[in-house]
Amino acid sequence: MLRSVRVCVCYDCLFPYTIGGAERWYRNLAERLAAAGHEVTYLTMRQWDAAQAPQIPGVRVIAVAPRMALYAKGRRRIAPPLRYGLGVLAHLIRHGRRYDVVHTASFPYFSLLAVACARRRGRYAVIVDWHEVWSRGYWREYLGRAGGWVGAAVQRRCARLHQEAFCFSELHAGRLREEGLRGEVTVLRGEYAGPWGPPPPVDVEPLVVFAGRQIPEKRATTVAPAVAAAAAEIDGLHGIVFGDGPEHERVLAGVAALAHPEIISAPGFVEAAAVREALARALCMVLPSSREGYGLIVVEAASCGTPSILVSGPDNAAVELIEDGVNGVVAPTASPADLSAAILRVHAGGAGLRTSTRAWFDANADALSLERSLEQVLERYGAPSARS
Repeated sequence: MLRSVRVCVCYDCLFPYTIGGAERWYRNLAERLAAAGHEVTYLTMRQWDAAQAPQIPGVRVIAVAPRMALYAKGRRRIAPPLRYGLGVLAHLIRHGRRYDVVHTASFPYFSLLAVACARRRGRYAVIVDWHEVWSRGYWREYLGRAGGWVGAAVQRRCARLHQEAFCFSELHAGRLREEGLRGEVTVLRGEYAGPWGPPPPVDVEPLVVFAGRQIPEKRATTVAPAVAAAAAEIDGLHGIVFGDGPEHERVLAGVAALAHPEIISAPGFVEAAAVREALARALCMVLPSSREGYGLIVVEAASCGTPSILVSGPDNAAVELIEDGVNGVVAPTASPADLSAAILRVHAGGAGLRTSTRAWFDANADALSLERSLEQVLERYGAPSARS
């Protein structure tokens, strides 16, 4: 059994102040480590009012950077991660020897570079989660030719640091190896921390659900026209677009432009329980993202017996969670026509597709669990290569 470990978790966001798969992973990681008796510190940016500091049992939350807007025009701003990276560096230079392990996200890279810079003084092991490894083409698309070259070079430098590396998909594990990772990468399949038992009986509705941060890569704006197209064939079909973000106004504008806008609601951010309740009664969950590092919402939907619709693409690792025709459908593009066809295909699958979706979840339950991933993480905390 592993002795008590002093762990410093580094991520610039904290669930539920911001919503996303990585935010949930680090919140769950910190809580589970603390519950197991480990000493946990979480370094983040301040995202809360000064009088309402987060209270996580057993976890010391430290804001090493002030509140700053993370996005501008749907893209990550450079100033907040730079400020956060400097805060991480200052903290670890002063307090690094308090920790046995620093467990950090790879992105944004300034904090990872800070962790590596302070390691010699702190003498801690470095664990890095690579939720995504971007391709050269995507870097150019995101930052332009010059900026993309710099981003790709920084990513490559970070990949070659001494570390224990984790990925959440085979796609990104392969890319990390290609970037020159020293050592092995462990692929974690489990981030699910929800209920495991059979879902209670519900009346399934002709309902399509999207849930996620509304940024350009998620392509939330495609959901409303796709549902409207499918509604011509499915009586009573309607949709809910959960979430908020820089694309939210475009989502609302797209709904308003429909001939029958009443069939789509876009309530913004809601509690996780409300999302799960909607998933349980939905015909399907639609995630038309061009880029995903994992796709936790696919697993959450499957736990309810609800099939998912994803879109094929070179940067979409979430499709690794779909067995087409078993627990969902992979559409060729995010066009309204292709998404509508996928919705019709799920509708035609009926109760049989829901049964096979839940069976897929049950068959993969152990690998999909957060607990299984945490076991693998703890096994690596003492690995010598993380301290090199």
